[in-house]
Parts: sequence; structure tokens; C-alpha cells
Amino acid sequence: MNKRLLFLVFAALSLNLAAEVNYQVIPLPQQISIDKSGQSMILSEGMTVSYPAKNLKMKRNAEFAAEYLGLTVTENKKGDVNLTLGLKSNNPDDYAINIGKKGITIQGASESGVFYGIQTLRKSVMNETGEVRLPYAWVCGSPRFSYRGTELDCARHFFPIAFIKKFIDILALHGINRFHWHLTDDQGWRFEVKALPELAAKASIRPCTIVGKNIGLSDPDNTIYDDTPETGYYSQEELREVVRYAEERYITIIPEIDLPGHMIAAMSVYPDLGCTGGPYKVWSCWGVADDVLCAGNPKTLEFLKTVYGELCDVFPSKLIHIGGDESPRVRWKACPKCQAKMKELGLTKEAEFQTYINKEMEAFLAQKGRQIIGWDETLEGGLSENAAVMSWRGYEGGKAAAKLHHQVVMTPTSHCYIDYYQLKNHDAQPLAIGGYLPLSKVYSMEPVPADLTKEEAKYIMGAQCNLWTEYVLSPDHAEYMLLPRLAAMSEVQWLQPEAKNYEQFLERLVSLEQAYRLLGYKFCKAYE
Repeated sequence: MNKRLLFLVFAALSLNLAAEVNYQVIPLPQQISIDKSGQSMILSEGMTVSYPAKNLKMKRNAEFAAEYLGLTVTENKKGDVNLTLGLKSNNPDDYAINIGKKGITIQGASESGVFYGIQTLRKSVMNETGEVRLPYAWVCGSPRFSYRGTELDCARHFFPIAFIKKFIDILALHGINRFHWHLTDDQGWRFEVKALPELAAKASIRPCTIVGKNIGLSDPDNTIYDDTPETGYYSQEELREVVRYAEERYITIIPEIDLPGHMIAAMSVYPDLGCTGGPYKVWSCWGVADDVLCAGNPKTLEFLKTVYGELCDVFPSKLIHIGGDESPRVRWKACPKCQAKMKELGLTKEAEFQTYINKEMEAFLAQKGRQIIGWDETLEGGLSENAAVMSWRGYEGGKAAAKLHHQVVMTPTSHCYIDYYQLKNHDAQPLAIGGYLPLSKVYSMEPVPADLTKEEAKYIMGAQCNLWTEYVLSPDHAEYMLLPRLAAMSEVQWLQPEAKNYEQFLERLVSLEQAYRLLGYKFCKAYE
């Protein structure tokens, strides 16, 4: 018997010296089978974690495990915690953890599965100090959906790179694998375009912001603005670093640059892109603007292809988000260039004109091996079969898209808009955009509508929560709005419907909230 195994046997006999864990984490593993022998092993700092030689992703996994668990990394040697591949499953994110007399083995169907196994073990022990007793067990996890997303809006308020990385770490802790990054809007442009240097330099500056509730459009005479400019944009070098950071944590960043609406910030720099020719100013209030990109101006497509070409150079994501929501067509109706172009194309409805822009961009992105995804308004003029849809105005858009065999991400306001208030008593919370989305409502979400056929249901690729930031001014506020509702969303994304139990979730949430405290995360401590 080798020295390491002797140590584990001795540790198993010293049960009274360490705290015991139960593996009941969030998201809940698919299976937790505790060994009937009642035996345990002790996990303590200084033990080793091994990984297969010459696998750089597994090496990084081992480094994460070492960081989280206080271990030492060893390559291709038997360790106390062994990371391996080869788990037989069609789902690359599946994992299995075996705790027994030979130590701990975390096996994945791919490197990402191993990472999620590490996170499960991490959450099982992170609230303990010193030696931790791990009952012999078999713990398996398998996410229900391949797309498990969270959106952050950095256009309305700019968040520094340090917080973006922290945000990604929070997503990783919860088993999220898609970060939908909203980078531009009427109120600010945050993406550097090297071919258009004035774009980010000027359009990222909002001279002031509306104070309190947004009444800027309905009652401009009584609207109050602050005197604080909102500034900031991300250089392409910074963005590439964030992409690498996310990839190490098996998170794909899906960038969004909205078109043809929500473009006033860009039009403030290039007014000829608008139907009226401007002048335009970066918006200082919230809402939906009538001014959108002029679809009849050939410069518009030139501009978009320049922007999205550089976006693809920075972000390797297969999916590229083109927005498409809240784009009024009143300017197109009155614009001679737009009406002439519609006549040339043989179009009779302005909704079809938006589809023309969408398909032009889809063809451009397809040449780069990319696929478009847009909000459910993009369905209105018809979509090509390769386009994906995010359903935010309820479930109906997603259902319609699935019936047409489009891939769908369900993100209805009713269950997924975490910029809404968390408690009925609004006065007890920071100012929010409105609405009411308690933790229990998030947990109750079912992404696959019951009236879809089995074949249609296959097109629901996942669910996503969205954090819009009109009223979210700081990283601490963003974390407060995100947590613990992200924990509820993670179980929507990971668990089969029959495995969900809200009361049991609340019991497990106590431990996760303690982890939030240890990690210094801000969160809402009351929930309904």
C-alpha cells in the first residue's frame, strides 16, 4: 500500500476531526449516491490534483481545482484528486465525481464537463475550513440545455474590465456557458472599431443621464438630468483578453450590436446614416427612438459590414447577435431613399425591409462562418432557416420560431428580466426600471412550452436571464440584481422539470449564499 493511500485510510478513520459535506449544491447534480459503507476521505490543503499530460485545457482545469481546493498540481501522476476524460455521453458538459478509497476522480465527457465537476466539488467544500470529510459517493451532473445564458448591458452604464471578469467568474460558479454582451445602444457605444476611430471615441460619451424615473419622452419639461458624463469603451485588445478569460471557464461570449434601431449613439457621429440626416446626440434618457438606421442608404450596409467584420475578428462565437428589437419604421415610411429602395426590391411592408437588412447581414456573417441571432421582432418580416431567435416578449415568439424550425433561446420578461424589482416593497430596494420578478418566479420558469410537439421542442436550445442597466449604476448594484436570481436560473437551465423543488432549493441556497459572502459578492438577502 503506497503512502498516499495509507494517508487516506488514516484520514478516513479520523472522522471526528473534519466537517462533513453532502454535495447538495446549486445547480443540483443529477445523481448523488452516498456509499452505504459510511466511509469517508479527508480533503485537506497540500494534497495533489493530477491531469492528463499535454492537455492544456485539463492543465488549466487542474490549476482551477488547485486554486479552489488548496491543492498542488501534478502532471500525469496519480493524485489525491484525478482529472480525467472519457465519460461516455453525448453531452460534452456531463461529469461524474467518484469519491472512494483511491481518492477523488472527476471525469468529464469533455474538458468542460471536468470543469463543471470541479465547480460542484468546490461548492460542496468551500464553506468549510481546514480538513473536510467527503463521504464516499458517486455524484453526476448533466445539464438539460446546451445554451445556458446570461446577458449584461454595458451600453447604458459602462462596467470596467475587472468587473466583467468578476461577472464571468460568477457565471462559471453557476454553470452558465453563454455570456450575451450588449455593447451598443442609443445611450452609448462601447466597442472599438479600428476602421472608424471616431465611433467609440465620441459615441461612448453621454454628457448626462436622467435622474430618477424616466419621464424624458413623455414630460420633457419636468425631466431632471445629472451633470455627470457616462464614458468608456472597450479596446479590441481588452476584449480579446476577456474572450480568453471566458474561454478558460468554458463560457462563450455572444456579442450584440443592435440594428437597425438603438443606433442613435452611432448616428451622432455619422448623421448621414439616419433618414433625416440629424443632427443626433447620444441619448441621455431611456426609451425607444423613432430614429433608426436608414435602410435605403447604401452607406448603412457598408457601415454595418465594417463594424461586424471587426466584431468577428474579436469574438469567435458562432452566434452573433444583431438585436432587431424596438425598431420603429416611421422614418422609413417618410424617407425617399427607403421608399425607393423598397420599390426596387419589390417590398410592400416596412417589416420586410428590416428582413432585407437582416438577410444582407446574415449573408455577410455566413461568409465568416457565423450565424445570426436576434430578438423575436426579427420574425416579423420572415427569417431564413439558419437564423436563431431570442424570445423576450413572452413565449409566443419562441414558439412561432420553433414551429418554423429556428433555434430558440427563451428569455421572456415574465421570468428572465432581472432588472425588475425582486421584492413587492419597492422602497426597500434600489431604484429599478419597474416590474416585479421574485426569486420564486425565476425558479418556476419552464423554457419548453407544453404545446410544442416533441420535434418542435428540440429547437429550444436553452434559457437566459437578462440584466439591462438603465438603472444599474455600479458593479455592486449589478451583483445585487443578479444574485441570487441567477442561482434559480441555473437550476432552470440544468435540471429536468421533475427534479426541481423550490423549497429544497431554498434550503440549498443557504450554503450558496455563504459562498457569496466568502467571495465578496453582493446579493439580495430577502426573497419572495
